[in-house]
Amino acid sequence: MTTTDVRGTPVDTVWLTDEQQRVWRSYLLGSALLGARLDAVLREFGLDLGEYEILVRLSEAPEHQVRMSELADSVHQSRSRLTHTVGRMEAGGLVERISCPTDRRGVWAHLTEHGSALLEAAAPTHVASVQQHFVESMTEADYAALGRAFAGVVRACTA
Repeated sequence: MTTTDVRGTPVDTVWLTDEQQRVWRSYLLGSALLGARLDAVLREFGLDLGEYEILVRLSEAPEHQVRMSELADSVHQSRSRLTHTVGRMEAGGLVERISCPTDRRGVWAHLTEHGSALLEAAAPTHVASVQQHFVESMTEADYAALGRAFAGVVRACTA
């Protein structure tokens, strides 16, 4: 079947096979269900998965701070979305924004003691949920294959 792309150029569409379609839909549903499950567990701590990941990235950074633009890239959020999320987290005392001393336009996100304590409290429950709903849902061979497969997806999407 011939269709056109966004510029109107004719393109021959290669449709997914039945097996490819089954795997693709399984991935979409599985990732949505996993995300919802992990979010539900973190809600007990007043966090969502995106906020938890921000706390983790800050906790792993030197001096527990990261330039906002770098943080946005590392958690794969737009800068505007990250600004909104960090604003909410700042209002909750989990992070604070600090002006960069060497670049007046630069802003750092810094993990507060309260944010660190909340991360420490939430981490065991979150990790147990990841173990139960992700790691233990497959064999070791499947887990290794998934790692290889998504390394390929990352390469293809960042090339």
